[in-house]
Amino acid sequence: MSDTGTRILAIANQKGGVGKTTTSINLGTALAAVGRRVLVVDFDAQGNASTGLGIMRADRRLTSYDVVVDRTPLEEAILTTLVPRLEIVPGDENLSGVETELAEDPRRSYRLREAIRDHVAKVAHDPDKRYDFILIDCPPSLSSLTINAMTAADALLVPLQCEFLALEGLSQLLRTVEVVRSGLNPQLDIQGVVLTMYDKRNNLSDQVADEVREVLGNKVYKTVIPRNVRLSEAPSFGKPALLYDYRCPGSEAYIRLASEMLQRERMRAAA
Repeated sequence: MSDTGTRILAIANQKGGVGKTTTSINLGTALAAVGRRVLVVDFDAQGNASTGLGIMRADRRLTSYDVVVDRTPLEEAILTTLVPRLEIVPGDENLSGVETELAEDPRRSYRLREAIRDHVAKVAHDPDKRYDFILIDCPPSLSSLTINAMTAADALLVPLQCEFLALEGLSQLLRTVEVVRSGLNPQLDIQGVVLTMYDKRNNLSDQVADEVREVLGNKVYKTVIPRNVRLSEAPSFGKPALLYDYRCPGSEAYIRLASEMLQRERMRAAA
C-alpha cells in the first residue's frame, strides 16, 4: 500500500471466463456505494470492463495502452462512470501490442507501477482525488500485461471458477506470483480467492469449493458469487449489475464480498 493509503489490487487469473471483469466492475461499484473512491484500470485488450461501465469506444481517446507505452500521465486517461466515486482508465485493442512495443525496454515490467505511483503521489494531499482502491482488471493470460499489473499491485484478488481442475490453473498463477515476488515486487501478496459461477444445484461446485478451502484455507472468501443471468446481462447495457438489478443474487453477493473485503483490509491494517 502506498503511504497515502491507496490499496492497489490486481484482479488476475490466466484462465478466461472466470469472472475477472465482472468482479472488477461489481466489486468496484459496491466499494463506491459505501463511500470508497475507486479507480478501475482496464488492462485487457478486449476492453470489457470499459464497456461494462458504459464507456463507448469512441470516448476512449486515451487508454491504459497510452499510459504504459507512451507514459501518458494516468490522470489524463481517467474517465468518470455512471457510478459516483468510481472512475476508470479504459482499455482497448491496442493493448495487444504492448508486449512487442516494450520488448527492448529492460524496465518494461515497471511501466504501470511507475504510472500509478506518480499519480498517487500527485494527489496524496487532495482527498477529492485520492483513491481508496485501484483495481486492475487483468487479461486472461500470464503476459507482460499481467506481470505489469502484479508488479504494480499490493496484492492479488483471484476469481476462481467452481469447475473441475480449478486448482490446477491456480497453481500456475501462484508460480508466476513467486517469480514476480522474487524479482519485481517482493511485497506482492494474495489478498484473497473468490469462488465464482457457483451453482448450488451442482454437486461439483461444492466439491470444488471444499477442495479450494482445504488447500488455501482462510485466503478463500466466505462469500461465493453465484451463476446469475442478471450478472451476465448487465454489461450489454453498459451498467454494473448493482445498477442494472441490485436485488439479483449476483449483486447481493458482490455487496457481501465488498463488506468482507473491507473487513479483511481493516484486520490487515491493524496487524
